[in-house]
Amino acid sequence: MVTAAPTPLEDRLRELAGSVPDPELPMLTLDELGVLRGVRLLGPGRVEVELTPTYTGCPAIGTMAADIERVLHDDGVPEVTVRTVLSPPWTTDAISSEGRRKLAESGIAPPRPTRDGGPPGAAASDGPVPVELAVRCPQCGSTATSLLSRFSSTACKALRRCESCREPFDHFKEL
Repeated sequence: MVTAAPTPLEDRLRELAGSVPDPELPMLTLDELGVLRGVRLLGPGRVEVELTPTYTGCPAIGTMAADIERVLHDDGVPEVTVRTVLSPPWTTDAISSEGRRKLAESGIAPPRPTRDGGPPGAAASDGPVPVELAVRCPQCGSTATSLLSRFSSTACKALRRCESCREPFDHFKEL
């Protein structure tokens, strides 16, 4: 099946939808997080948005959908449908380089890339994801860090501590 290139209106609507902040990581937009999969104009005043949650059962998906609907309604789109798309699954490779920069700037160690190249949201390849490699401290840059808890403020983050500067920090887990 061949899909048509997005229209200028679809590009603008995608930019609006993508500018919505993530409810759990408000320093990132949905586009930077890589959960916005597509925006399609279905007809006059009718738009469909596709979102892929960071994990199945993510409690923030409803808030993301409501925020997207509000932004597009405010822009004059009367009918907005937000669909959850689970395939291909989201991976941390979908986080943009700007998103990774913002995570680090906010004191959250960004996830390491799990594969080379490929489109955002594509399934990881070449075997399992390494999970016990050194994590760099976002405050001082040291790789001498230790795991305090596999879970932090959200299920997608772990709590770590830097052994050099002794500061605790969140680490966005690789998926």
